[in-house]
Amino acid sequence: MAIVGLTGGIGSGKSTVVRLFGDLGVHWVDADDVAREVVEPGTPALRTIADHFGQAILTTGGALDRARLRQIVFEDPQERAWLEALLHPIIRDELIRQLNPEQNRLPYVLLVSPLLLETDQHQLVDRIVVIDVPVDTQIERTMARDTNSRDQVERIIAAQMPREQRLAKADDVIDNNRPPEEVERNVRELHERFVVDFG
Repeated sequence: MAIVGLTGGIGSGKSTVVRLFGDLGVHWVDADDVAREVVEPGTPALRTIADHFGQAILTTGGALDRARLRQIVFEDPQERAWLEALLHPIIRDELIRQLNPEQNRLPYVLLVSPLLLETDQHQLVDRIVVIDVPVDTQIERTMARDTNSRDQVERIIAAQMPREQRLAKADDVIDNNRPPEEVERNVRELHERFVVDFG
């Protein structure tokens, strides 16, 4: 079975696009969801993170304080590198497990990941689809969605692969700055092509 990687910068609308593929019956796994699952209370990864950063990194309920952790790692590149070295292999193993559903009537599945091209996750996929919007749109959408400051959103974007570089690595591009019906048509056309190509 083929794996199609779906990626895009923060605020590009990955969740909107993947839902359109889901409506067509495509099985998909979101690396962000998996990244949350592997640090849920009781997991070895969360214990290691709490040992490293201290108990203050946990909420009163014992869950990971993601906003606090994000602030720490985006201000300290060494801490970010430590966290990525811990989590990326764990996330990769869980992605592989979830990308092989017992029943799948289509010849391909989707791996949705904001860091597909920044990590070795791109080695798991047969094709790369990039969801693209202008950087200003990324900033506006992310500020509205996450109530992050402009400065923090710009730091997150700076930590991701530059837009031009991401586009250069794409096999296909979905322009998510167009009207919803055009984006939907684009998704349907890609889906039909993947069914033929991988069938």
